[in-house]
Amino acid sequence: MEHQRSEIPEKLPVTAVIICHNAARTIGRCLEALTKVAEEVIVLDSDSDDGTKEICLDYGVKLVNQPFLGYSATKNLGNKMARHDWILSIDADEVLSDELIASLRNVSLSPGTIYALDRLTEFCGQWIYHCGWYPEWKVRLFNRKEVFWKDELVHETLHIPEHTKVVRLRGKLLHYSFADEQDHLKRMEKYARLGAEELFRKGRRTPLWKKYFSPPARFIRTYLIKLGFLDGKAGWIISKRNAWMVWRRYQLLDEMWKESGS
Repeated sequence: MEHQRSEIPEKLPVTAVIICHNAARTIGRCLEALTKVAEEVIVLDSDSDDGTKEICLDYGVKLVNQPFLGYSATKNLGNKMARHDWILSIDADEVLSDELIASLRNVSLSPGTIYALDRLTEFCGQWIYHCGWYPEWKVRLFNRKEVFWKDELVHETLHIPEHTKVVRLRGKLLHYSFADEQDHLKRMEKYARLGAEELFRKGRRTPLWKKYFSPPARFIRTYLIKLGFLDGKAGWIISKRNAWMVWRRYQLLDEMWKESGS
């Protein structure tokens, strides 16, 4: 539901932090929503050349040219640059819905509390409600003095103190993650490589049984257990590619060990 300008409270004393590279397809919509709720918006851009920087400048946000250090390290660096201790961590392909904006404006920002957003992902023009993609609650509003990103190469996670209260906010965090099927496939390759690099860094090897058992197990989990079949053709594609990504990750890990001579 649309809100009249007179009904909108002041912006929150929070800093929205985004890291990105070549995000021109989505970052305009992302910033359009963020600038309605956050007093400060910082974008750490890793040498984009598709017009991303120009879009950021049009919205008057703080733009920082920052080489990519890994997801967690780059996000933590952005958090340190923030004027406020409260951080709204958003990806460049995510957009706050009107209902979520209204919820954020009414947040009290209490100590010892973090706030989770309800993310809904689009795949090739279709919102995906199964496949393990939804519901997907993401903690995105937190105090940097209490919470930080842990050092992981892919699918970064937050370090959250024990006994922290989690508040779920109403409204959707709309995730426009993939431009098309080819973009999704490239992303799967990227995640497979990052996952292999993380396993290699930790000294992990691939047991033979896992190499052959894990991919079909992932397909069964995504398509049947997580009801991916209810998403139709999109669910079938996502389930197959999830299985392929697992296979590819272990293939790349084996190659890394061979190249290392160990």
